[in-house]
Amino acid sequence: MSHIISIVNQKGGVGKTTTAYNLASALRRYNKRVLVVDLDPQGNCTRVLGIDPELARKTVLDVLLGDLEWKKALRKTSLHHIHLLPSNLSLAMLEKELSKRGRSPSTHLLSDALDERCRKVYDFVLIDCPPSLSLLSLNALVASEELIVPIQCEYFALEALPKLLSTIGKVQREDNPRLEVLGLVLTMFDARVKLSTDIAQKVRQDFKERVFPSVIPRSSAIAEAAFRNLPIDEYRPASQGSAAYLSLAREVLSYYEKRKEG
Repeated sequence: MSHIISIVNQKGGVGKTTTAYNLASALRRYNKRVLVVDLDPQGNCTRVLGIDPELARKTVLDVLLGDLEWKKALRKTSLHHIHLLPSNLSLAMLEKELSKRGRSPSTHLLSDALDERCRKVYDFVLIDCPPSLSLLSLNALVASEELIVPIQCEYFALEALPKLLSTIGKVQREDNPRLEVLGLVLTMFDARVKLSTDIAQKVRQDFKERVFPSVIPRSSAIAEAAFRNLPIDEYRPASQGSAAYLSLAREVLSYYEKRKEG
């Protein structure tokens, strides 16, 4: 059965989407089958994985509304072992569309859609969340087993974290008691900048073993790869950014191997 992981932080610009598709690509290097669920109406994850969001006719919105089974909206990507449930701006109309149909907003739409057949096909389901604690993000939290929280090594990095942790706690109590924070991942780290190292130290001091050892660097190569709609391990496999995401993938795999043994 697949492991369902949401990449979540309501703060924008922290590297959620970048982490989602680069981690997916790194996991496939270890022969893992990955489904990426783009739950952000901006559709950036969809675009980087080679599909124009504006041209996507069958999207995750159709799945959430129950108009299509997940496999009917599925798209293959050019990356071996990676499939995608695409998104576009129409996803922002989810609540309005539910209201038009006389249905109340539910946080279980995604968990209901990702049925047992889906979970048998993939080793990992990675959910790219929008930069808000909206109905979409709550659906991701209810559907997930674990969360990865990107924290950028910049000013105000920790500002949004208490609210996110409070929301996670509420979801654990009310809807999904199995939900856990797999780890916080430091992103946009620049060892030459004192503020960057100070924030990294503060995060490790406050959250200790819940912080991944791997650190994602601030890297022009990662930005260039995104511009070319490629994960970093495809664009520059020998780069520091590629090595960082491969290291993160190994740590994720190690977590599940240890849990299986224990």
